[in-house]
Amino acid sequence: MVLCLSPGGAVAGRERKPQEPARLVLGAMSRRFARLRPGAPPFAPGDYGVPSDGMCLSAFLVVTAPTDPSRVLLGRMAPNPRWEEVGGLDPARTRRIADRWMLPSRQLQFFESPEEAARGIGEEQLGIQVDPVPTPRIFSETYPRPASAESDPHWDLHFIFVLTGPASPPRSPLWRELTYVSVGTLSRGTFARGHGDILELVGLSPAA
Repeated sequence: MVLCLSPGGAVAGRERKPQEPARLVLGAMSRRFARLRPGAPPFAPGDYGVPSDGMCLSAFLVVTAPTDPSRVLLGRMAPNPRWEEVGGLDPARTRRIADRWMLPSRQLQFFESPEEAARGIGEEQLGIQVDPVPTPRIFSETYPRPASAESDPHWDLHFIFVLTGPASPPRSPLWRELTYVSVGTLSRGTFARGHGDILELVGLSPAA
């Protein structure tokens, strides 16, 4: 199971529209602390449900070229059924975003640490060992999705691991293209799942 939660307890994948900027939304509401319980209200005092538009805990590998840290390992996915197991992406979703660039990434599995997720992404998606695991850069984002009628924004917690990669890009049957790319030469719309926003969080901004 991957950690992208909706209030009913279902696990759901999320995609941010590529042109939608990341932004923090602060609502005028009573304080709700992130002590989350399953089910529907009423909850015990001090307990709260999952945000109505869901939340995701995700890990990303930002693998930079050893001679140029502005070049990052990006891939375009192959139509490989293993994506459902190693990335939580069903075949229809994989086909829909296969022409856009992605970082090696996935949501955390239930009860998995971010560091365990980083190692798993390296081994399963790239065929490399992430050792030692760098300290993650952690970001919290909320954003309303245009098609959503929910009262809450969607909530993302990102664990971003920046590391130096091998001289030659790794090879994996999960990717039809996997290479180091200068992030500044790519427009935001060429990224899948808001991954241009993720790169911007660590100081690697796509072109406008």
